[in-house]
Amino acid sequence: MSAISTAPEQPAGAARARVRPAGRTPIGRRTFVLSVLAYAVALIFLLPYAEMIIAALRPANQLLAPNLVPTHLTFANFTTIWSTGFGGNLVESLVIAGGATAVVLLVAVPAAYYTARHRFRGRALFLLMVLATQMLQPAAMLVGIQREFTNFNLSPTLSLILVNAGFNLAFAVWILNAYFASIPVELEEAAMIDGSGRLGALLRVTMPLAAPGIVTALIFTFIAAWNEFIVALTLSLGQATNHQPLTVAINNYIGEYSIDWGHLFAGAVIATIPVIILFAVIEGRVVSGLTAGSIK
Repeated sequence: MSAISTAPEQPAGAARARVRPAGRTPIGRRTFVLSVLAYAVALIFLLPYAEMIIAALRPANQLLAPNLVPTHLTFANFTTIWSTGFGGNLVESLVIAGGATAVVLLVAVPAAYYTARHRFRGRALFLLMVLATQMLQPAAMLVGIQREFTNFNLSPTLSLILVNAGFNLAFAVWILNAYFASIPVELEEAAMIDGSGRLGALLRVTMPLAAPGIVTALIFTFIAAWNEFIVALTLSLGQATNHQPLTVAINNYIGEYSIDWGHLFAGAVIATIPVIILFAVIEGRVVSGLTAGSIK
């Protein structure tokens, strides 16, 4: 005698509705439109960089040609630019940007940590004064900056390190203050109960947790110092060409009566590579650092 099934029968249409062919979920119309718009905006922003790379690879006799892509490409602009002292300019910019970043972190980390952990008298005024420094642009104080560092007889490299550090310090203090404030103080207290001192709790517990905020301050300070032009041009006047920052050195390819387009675009391409590499390495931490203090 055959077994009788007690499960209730279901309509064939319901069974077909549950069985879906394997594959991707269909994309909605709204998602499709937003994706197309996002790619279009990205393409608009990438076109200048593509044109810069193509122009750097153009032969000299095709620099002013109307075609979008040259008939053949050459790397001569990238190989001959080093004979103009561009390597020294690259090293100079690395020293200035790296030095300014180091100074900012050395000052901003303890200042932000103290203001986040202590409610001392004048704390709000101190943070307000730090923020007020962002209201003044370097161009507005250019003459005073030039006279000050000339009177102190400091080298242009050291002067640019201090200037870039000063104008990026406020951003670093504010973002690190928000990040330190978002880290529970109970974690440090637990570390001190276990035998660690205040400094040990800071270095072993708080600093690793604050790494995203520190990396965010690092990348923004480095990029700002790397791209700075007005003060660099003023303070490096009279300095040897191969000891000028990249922003000033690239501007030197623009003459009074002619422009060296090949080396100009090749230098611009080379100047973007260190920043792209640095940002690509720590991009994930930058994103998390920007959200510091947004959630309690």
